[in-house]
Amino acid sequence: MAGPTLLKESGPREVFCGLTSIVWLHRRMPDAFFLVVGSRTCAHLIQSAAGVMIFAEPRFGTAILSERDLAGLADAHDELDRVCRELLQRRPEIRTLFLVGSCPSEVIKLDLARAAERLNEELTGRVRVVNYSGSGIETTFTQGEDGALAALVPLLPASDERQLLLVGTLADAVEDRQMHLFQRIGIETIRSLPPRQSTDLPAVGAGTTVLLTQPFLTETARLLSDRGATVLTAPFPLGAEGSRRWMEAAATAFHLPDERVAAVLDPLMERAQSALVRHRAVLEGKRIFLLPESQLELPLARFLQRECGMELVEVGTPYLNREQMAAELALLPDDVPVMEGQHVEQQLDRVRASQPDLVVCGMGLANPLEAEGIATKWSIELVFSPIHGIDQAGDLAELFSRPLRRRQLIRPGLHPSSPDPTVHA
Repeated sequence: MAGPTLLKESGPREVFCGLTSIVWLHRRMPDAFFLVVGSRTCAHLIQSAAGVMIFAEPRFGTAILSERDLAGLADAHDELDRVCRELLQRRPEIRTLFLVGSCPSEVIKLDLARAAERLNEELTGRVRVVNYSGSGIETTFTQGEDGALAALVPLLPASDERQLLLVGTLADAVEDRQMHLFQRIGIETIRSLPPRQSTDLPAVGAGTTVLLTQPFLTETARLLSDRGATVLTAPFPLGAEGSRRWMEAAATAFHLPDERVAAVLDPLMERAQSALVRHRAVLEGKRIFLLPESQLELPLARFLQRECGMELVEVGTPYLNREQMAAELALLPDDVPVMEGQHVEQQLDRVRASQPDLVVCGMGLANPLEAEGIATKWSIELVFSPIHGIDQAGDLAELFSRPLRRRQLIRPGLHPSSPDPTVHA
């Protein structure tokens, strides 16, 4: 079997930075606070991504680096300590304080690890302070979660208890559903990272089997493996097929009988396949180009090709961990080009040359492509939506069928290369 054609390119990129992950992490852990050490631009990015919170005070903020800080005329560490003390005095419910590095703080070499160590000594027993980088210099936006979880791994208690650890942020209702299904097939002890309370950290050790819920947690997986846990390699739980294989990987690791697993999952698969029918009618035979941004691109491509009948023009991903993604790569068609990295101008040239029916891309590229008559889907919407699990297969397919249905409604009869009259450049 030839398998996908693996390629790599480098050049200018068009992606959100890792600070964006704060938007879903702060909702996951209501007793945590994410303090970005950055510029006003960083603050505007997070506020815009999170939307306006009218009825609740958000659990994130920005310690603004001023011109004096950037010029080295002020002691940024003293100022940061002051901001943290004032924050904790005003917000006594905070139990974990994340200091999040940004492009400006990294440019001036502000040592947030030393700041976290210093604050931990001062605040022992009151709050835990950890740090990670959300800088867009080196990371794409989902890697912010990888950085946050990797910062928590050294703090996890040690235990050899036999357990399944689900790693990666899911919507609470989706996670509850997955845990219920795992219990039905016979896995008794299931925990999650990140936890729903930042102080309720799961223990980890030789008895821990790790199942990643998200494909962008490379560093977290490595650190958990170093702690003695077994990290499973499986397709990710996007779509009915991928979700079933994901659950079956855990069932195999726990030596559960196939008959019991099938009794639980077969009815779910039937319902998922029924839910996919009307979306497949729209998507089948359509050509899709996935530009790199979220690192969800490979499992999405596998789902869209195998369960929705779409043709893959090119599958881009910011970074490719071949070992972690081996199960996904094995399910992609032979000779599909999988591009690691990005040279945005060259990729856009390939998009224009191939004229796909749909492009998955970042918000910064969507409007220009729509103005050129190419339908798009924002990749960031896929991160914020509850799309994991067998039950969500129909909802996931709808996210891709919807822009094609919309385009057909507003421009019936127009050639695909004609500009959309409702979109302005």
